[in-house]
Amino acid sequence: MSNSDSTTTITSWLEATNSHRADAYLAFFTKDAVLDDPSVGEVFKGRSGIKKYYDSYFIGYNTQTELVSIEPRAEFVHVEVNFTGDFPGGQTGGIFDMTFAPDGLISHIRADLT
Repeated sequence: MSNSDSTTTITSWLEATNSHRADAYLAFFTKDAVLDDPSVGEVFKGRSGIKKYYDSYFIGYNTQTELVSIEPRAEFVHVEVNFTGDFPGGQTGGIFDMTFAPDGLISHIRADLT
């Protein structure tokens, strides 16, 4: 996946994330994708696991995600974001280290708060 393709995908994915529509959000993931978020102490597997994560931490806290930067690295794309929402403190930074499948869907994310 080219840098411009990954940037377009990430931007569209963040728009879907902020829509609070689980179907739009999950459409960006492979069926067997993994989302590992040490900040919540859990690994979410497959679309059903990732839906649990999304429902809890994005819909549940009315979270909005703002893109700060995208940096392609050797094995993944490093994405820095700011989160705002109805969680304690109301604002925090975060990262998504994203790996894409050959078809352009997200196959793995390591997410963390900064």
